[in-house]
Amino acid sequence: MQEDFKKIILENSIKHKGKAELKFVLGGILKDFPEYRTKTKELSFELIPLLNEINSLSLEEQIEQLKEINPEFFEKKEKEERNIFAFLNIKEGDKVVTCFPPGPEKYFHIGHSKAILLNYLLAKKYDGEFYLRFEDTNPKLVKPEFYTIMQEDIEWLGAHPVRVEYASDYIPLFKEMAEKLILKNQAYVCFCNSEKMSELRDKKENCDCRFTTPEQNLIYWKEMETYPEGKASLRIKIDMKHKNTRMRDPSIFRVIDKEHPRLGYKYRNYPTYDFQNAVLDGYFNTTHRLRTLEFEMASELHHYIRKLLGLYDTYTYEFSRFNLEGMASSGREIREKVNSGELIGWDDPSLPTLRALKRRGFSKEAITQMVIESGITKSSGSVITWDTLIKYNKRILNDSSKRFFFIKDPIKIEVENDPKKEYKLPIHPNLDLGVRKFKSTGYYLIERDDFDSFKDGELIRLMDNINFKFVNINKLVFDSENYSKYKEEPNENKTIIHFLPDDSSQLVDATVFTPEHELIKGQAESHISQLKVGEVIQFERFGFCRLDSIEEDLNGKKIYNFWFTH
Repeated sequence: MQEDFKKIILENSIKHKGKAELKFVLGGILKDFPEYRTKTKELSFELIPLLNEINSLSLEEQIEQLKEINPEFFEKKEKEERNIFAFLNIKEGDKVVTCFPPGPEKYFHIGHSKAILLNYLLAKKYDGEFYLRFEDTNPKLVKPEFYTIMQEDIEWLGAHPVRVEYASDYIPLFKEMAEKLILKNQAYVCFCNSEKMSELRDKKENCDCRFTTPEQNLIYWKEMETYPEGKASLRIKIDMKHKNTRMRDPSIFRVIDKEHPRLGYKYRNYPTYDFQNAVLDGYFNTTHRLRTLEFEMASELHHYIRKLLGLYDTYTYEFSRFNLEGMASSGREIREKVNSGELIGWDDPSLPTLRALKRRGFSKEAITQMVIESGITKSSGSVITWDTLIKYNKRILNDSSKRFFFIKDPIKIEVENDPKKEYKLPIHPNLDLGVRKFKSTGYYLIERDDFDSFKDGELIRLMDNINFKFVNINKLVFDSENYSKYKEEPNENKTIIHFLPDDSSQLVDATVFTPEHELIKGQAESHISQLKVGEVIQFERFGFCRLDSIEEDLNGKKIYNFWFTH
């Protein structure tokens, strides 16, 4: 034990620059050795001499001692401090400008979080700038509500852009650049329909439009705004035999006869994704863009366009995206289920959308840790399942969430000879968040499943309260109060359960909505009335839950509605 205590004190001291603090050390010990919870006073007296001895050492001496007894501490620390951006070879003082450019057309899911956070964290690490840019130059795809929805999701992730830009504000710039290419005989207006264009690309053959003079192309270009949709497009003249199909004279402008949410009918001639993306990265001097592998073929074209126009050439790196194993992430699939009523909305607890994860109680810190530890690699995509997400989220919630009791399917019991005392339970086992005070009446609510599992002669402990024996059939008799008595009992003859006093003044109604769409009703302790909507807590022996709403029944009685996190 002494060695274990010494390890915990050393770790705490090193984390606090050479000075361990008793309250934090106690928290660490009680987390690993819960049997000391009833003996914190005696434990404190035992720890103080050892803590003073370690605090008297220099930080270097403390590090040496901990290396001898727990070298894994430093290996973990080194891993945590690993610079995942080292491969970019950014030097001190280099300017870093990054960007995340979504099309405002759909809800973000967990897979999008990687690109958002990597670009933000890269800028943050090097004191650079991170921009959010809406790529909204296809009015057929733009849905105006997503300008707000996406900003909210990105802010929730903790990625705070220094500026929000809209590609649709730069139509004059795109037209100026396009005209420059026409005059240089590097772009031409093509009258082939999409089927013909695709056929010639596959055959690696030029169309006749490619040989029109710059002067004639300029006339066609000026007229394009009046053309019916589908009649013509503007294409860059590159190489129809190029091995990268994206480089075979791609279109950079086309006519779209649709009202734009921000511009109305001001324009009908809009730039394609590749052109506006390449131009704006260069125009804003974006130094780095980290994005998923689906953009790898487009990168060559984007670099080509920027060089052709004499723009700053952004460094791009494509990485493998999260593989959302077993999760519905297809927008079409989710939309159908939402419309049919199979899902309650895009924040349904079964979904991996950022909206759903937030509402369930997943933390942005957990998602950030997952992104960092998954690394930046081009190898096959990381497999992300609910278990993966839960693993990271538990790390955060275990250390911060308040603890309370919730009894589903409650059954009333009486404990004979109960001391009917007042008692206190900690709100958190390791943090000084106060206590929950209860008063026993000799009657308790416990879960029916627990009651049905009792065996004759078994010692049952009500958590942090009393021990009683199950004797004969349905007879429960007080045995003792001390945890030590329970601990001494052989494992096969004992169990520990949570409970609530059967006293309406100490109870509130609560529900928990699960990802399986099950609504679990029960009783919770009245101390949850201190919670604010949005808080994530742990119902002991049940799981982590987020308070989603508080409502009143017809009699004015409050009902606390939770969503099950995990």
